[in-house]
Amino acid sequence: MHSIEQTWRGVVRGWMLLACLLCGPAPCWAQRNDVPLTNLQRAKVHLGAGDFRRAIDDCRREVDVNPSAQSYLYLAYLYQALDAYVEFLAKSDHWVVLELVYVSFVTTKTEELVDSRDVLTRISKELLQTGARQQADIAASMASKLDHGIVMSIWPQQTVWRSERPDAWWFGAPPEWKW
Repeated sequence: MHSIEQTWRGVVRGWMLLACLLCGPAPCWAQRNDVPLTNLQRAKVHLGAGDFRRAIDDCRREVDVNPSAQSYLYLAYLYQALDAYVEFLAKSDHWVVLELVYVSFVTTKTEELVDSRDVLTRISKELLQTGARQQADIAASMASKLDHGIVMSIWPQQTVWRSERPDAWWFGAPPEWKW
């Protein structure tokens, strides 16, 4: 005779199998594999999660490891994505979420959980947008200095991406970029 625990395990396994079959294969960041993710692959995952600080950090590492017009363009894109997301949150009156985005940039260590950086939310918006816009301009300028032709061929892809997703483009990057 089966115990209740064995029956329960069978039911759970059945539902898990059904869920796997219905959902299809797991996305690349959910699959366990021996090959570590590249900086850009990590940036894509963090961007999809709305973790702009880590996505930007990943792209900065990509610039450090593989400096190129493309890596600077990707960094500029992330700063612009942050700027647009902050503007979207402000326009839709989501000030608490905007404050959380700001806090994610000023807290990077666990001890900061008890040493909070309180700032008015509307000031957070201005600080984030000003900094993101400046850094986007700097990264785009560096990309153009390195290879203006690459900039002219890659940058239109993000324009199309943005126009196809006017209210959520900042959570991803154009598929042609192959992050």
